[in-house]
Amino acid sequence: MRKKVEILAPAKNLLQGMLAINSGADAVYIGAPNYGARSNATNPIEDIAELVKYAHLFKAQVFVVINTILYDNELDDCQKLIHDLYNIGVDALIVQDMAIFEMDLPPIVLHASTQANNRDPKQVKFLHEAGMERIVLARELNLDQIKEIHEATDVELEFFVSGALCVSFSGNCYMSIAGGERSANRGSCAQNCRLPYELIDGTGTTLISSSHLLSIKDLDLSDQLPNLIEAGITSFKIEGRLKDLVYVKNNVAYLRQKLDSFLENNEQYQKASSGRTIINFDPQMDRSFNRGYTDYFVNHRTKKIGSWESPKSQGQYIGKVTNFTEKGYFIENADQLNNGDGLYFINENGEADGLQINVVLNDLVIPNTYKTIPVGTDIYRNSDAAFNRLVEREDATIRKIGVKLSLNETTEGFELIVIDEDGHKSAASFAVEKEVSNKGEQVLEDIKKNLSKTGNTPFIVDEIELNLSNNWFLASSKVNEMRREALDNLITVRIDEYVRLEKQIVKTDHPFPVQQLDFTYNVSNRLARQFYKRHGVIEIEKAFELQWDPGKSRVMTTKYCVKYELGKCPKFQRESMGEKVVEPLTLKHGENEYKLKFNCKPCEMEIWEKDAELTFEEDL
Repeated sequence: MRKKVEILAPAKNLLQGMLAINSGADAVYIGAPNYGARSNATNPIEDIAELVKYAHLFKAQVFVVINTILYDNELDDCQKLIHDLYNIGVDALIVQDMAIFEMDLPPIVLHASTQANNRDPKQVKFLHEAGMERIVLARELNLDQIKEIHEATDVELEFFVSGALCVSFSGNCYMSIAGGERSANRGSCAQNCRLPYELIDGTGTTLISSSHLLSIKDLDLSDQLPNLIEAGITSFKIEGRLKDLVYVKNNVAYLRQKLDSFLENNEQYQKASSGRTIINFDPQMDRSFNRGYTDYFVNHRTKKIGSWESPKSQGQYIGKVTNFTEKGYFIENADQLNNGDGLYFINENGEADGLQINVVLNDLVIPNTYKTIPVGTDIYRNSDAAFNRLVEREDATIRKIGVKLSLNETTEGFELIVIDEDGHKSAASFAVEKEVSNKGEQVLEDIKKNLSKTGNTPFIVDEIELNLSNNWFLASSKVNEMRREALDNLITVRIDEYVRLEKQIVKTDHPFPVQQLDFTYNVSNRLARQFYKRHGVIEIEKAFELQWDPGKSRVMTTKYCVKYELGKCPKFQRESMGEKVVEPLTLKHGENEYKLKFNCKPCEMEIWEKDAELTFEEDL
């Protein structure tokens, strides 16, 4: 049996979830009314129920995100929510807090959110044995590390392949709450990493002024899908529960085409849902929101990944400014630009800037508001008006399920049998006194023509079989009525016959990989403590949110490295280092200051608040 490989898309709401499925998603993930790590992407139970029905029609799955850490006064409400989600047919929950294992749960499948420290084979193996059916791996892993995890356990592995990147290890960023009491682990990240900072060295000298030093490019691993499959990934996740519908449709369609080309004639793997996607535009990831792209660390540390100029969308590269007038600009490849497009460029002050095109006349790009742009400036398009209009169309992406129709004679009249590509069956019939048509065999062509008209239904006719003993007259209205009834019934049959995987969690007591937990394990309630103690943990530190020591805390750990971005890494850039920087390096934004600590052996950077006392190891 071939292994299923899945594209998992974000759903900000019901509409975008349905559009993601139409664009080729095998599964979608969506926020519930509470307890999701995106507090601005919540959805009522009724909308999730509608999305479940639509997804199951195509044998696609719906995962609900409940990945905040929970407080004691929320445990009962969260348990009730989980039962409500199970009752409407949700396929799985994506969770971070181990308290959920201690609840009275229905037999619903659990996936471990990337916030659950999923970077180590022992941790992943433990979670699988505790009952997790799938692990969402940390974004920082490389192919070798993924393979190592896959070899240690046969749990399903999910990996982000496109979208925005958290610069911190997921679940271990506390800058937001330390800087303004908004907890990222409670769904309210203030995105401190996208702010401009000054970089100050140990002598007090400002090395860099007002640059987005913690902002990194967006992820694009679309060319790595075969390598990731070989390493053990079976679910490719797209980030973006706060993005717009153009982003979702474009990115899903792009990855659908990429994955389908790999799966074509592949005897080992197959797509994870039914139907085929008809894409009526040319998907290109650089034509929707992006900060430039990186493959992050999947192929180890290779290139710089910072997006220091701006955290805003850079978009698609167009060309350089070749000349300008008092009205507008001459730009390479200006024939690609459209009225209403948004342009991105770095201005003379080294800052990200932009403008909107009013009109393009004879290759002269005339903006709504004129700005000075020197010759040689690189121009990007970060809002493509014509492309957006095309993708926003209802028929930009269409999802269809193949069916075979058989029209047969019965004693009383005729019966239409419909069998879809998955073997589901429906039928409709009508009684009529048979009468030979005076149109001869032409009547058979007319019947086939009417039967093939599936219109706005989710079906497309692959084959029509007429089992008739004569050229019987059939009124077009009756043929259409039979077809509509049979296809409507088939929708109900497909949803009713959908088989949801269920799993009842059974409490385990196998040993946790470590016996002492610091605050990065985010233990914030009595049930989580109970879970870890049963698994042999002796010491449990409270979550950061419950014990923050202002001014002295470690607020982030990351594989991203400011020294590397500066070309001063003692591990990878010895020959090109030049003069060393004087530590400690400090990031400053307004009144907020953070010290940087570089741990070169594990190749990680830590960010501490200004009053922390740090010790520094020797460079490698």
